[in-house]
Amino acid sequence: MLKKWLSDASLSTVVAGFVAVLVGFTSSAAIVFSAAQALGANEAQTASWMWALGLGMGGTSLVMSLWYRQPVLTAWSTPGAAVLAVTQGITLPEATGAFMVSALLIMVAGYSGLFERWMARIPLALASALLAGVLARFTLDAVGAVGQAPVLVLCMTGAYLLGRRFFPRWAVPGVLVVGMVVAALQGQLNAAQMVWAWATPVWVSPEWRLGAMVSVALPLFIVTMASQNLPGVAAQRSAGYNTPISPVIGVTGWVTLLLAPFGGYALNLAAITAAICMGREAHADPARRYTASAAAGLFYILLGLAGASIVSLLAAFPKAMVLAVAGLALVSTIASSLSTAMKDEGHRDAALLTFLVTLSGLSMAGVGAAFWGLLVGIVALWALPARKA
Repeated sequence: MLKKWLSDASLSTVVAGFVAVLVGFTSSAAIVFSAAQALGANEAQTASWMWALGLGMGGTSLVMSLWYRQPVLTAWSTPGAAVLAVTQGITLPEATGAFMVSALLIMVAGYSGLFERWMARIPLALASALLAGVLARFTLDAVGAVGQAPVLVLCMTGAYLLGRRFFPRWAVPGVLVVGMVVAALQGQLNAAQMVWAWATPVWVSPEWRLGAMVSVALPLFIVTMASQNLPGVAAQRSAGYNTPISPVIGVTGWVTLLLAPFGGYALNLAAITAAICMGREAHADPARRYTASAAAGLFYILLGLAGASIVSLLAAFPKAMVLAVAGLALVSTIASSLSTAMKDEGHRDAALLTFLVTLSGLSMAGVGAAFWGLLVGIVALWALPARKA
């Protein structure tokens, strides 16, 4: 398989794989970092998260792309990380147990072939509203960061707007670069915290608590399947590829299960970054574009091995910069999710309630807002009469 990849690969596919990894990593690494911190992970444990996620994404992307000879790119669950980052009252061992339960649910949904039929029972409007409510909290935090570091955040916002106007693919990396430059000029980068070292896996023994299963495992499973895997399947189909979905989803589940104690909280099919590997820019011949996602897998593995350096780099950034990067990186996703949530007149009221409850950060009986938002939306969908256009 490797020999075939070497003969089919080209400079354009390797570059496409690198760009996919760069865009995917810089657009959401800050959110994963925030999720680890919210659960009480120390620096070594956070580095272990990067190690596990990098090796998980890299290994699954590389092996499945070479096996199927089609572009199969996986990613960490960005909305899943957002759910974790706003979760309260859950310890890291309890969260680890929840990661494993979510992974088992993903395996069942994948290998059983029930994925598409099961997820179809949750209206797309509610899933989109749930995602928008979770992610919007990050954008609100970014707005609040203006008060902490106005020059830094406003410069980053300007870079984002210019990037979206003139080079949309590079908008988020551009924001990160501008933020680093401005923070350095203001003396806000703590270079003393930077440690260049390879990541070391850190085992966290899982603990099992019902509250964590309900407030972490279930929302993590739902947003990963509905907001990540569904678009990932759509991206493959729209590009003309018919990769067998059930075994691919199943593989992401069991790899997550293996890596969960080390911080591999959720893996799924990629959509936006996968599109970079599936486009004509990667290669004119669709049959050779799998080499782009395989190259991306190799780059992800390297990033995972360097996880300790990445964590120390993120720790050196001022908090306002991390908040701004995370918030600006999610603006497009939030807008798209809200558009989808409000599109269907019949589901609009239920979707709005789901969004508002999720955005509120409500926590009752140790169960987080994502669950209550979805529950309120489902009840509202049943109880309220459908809107008429």
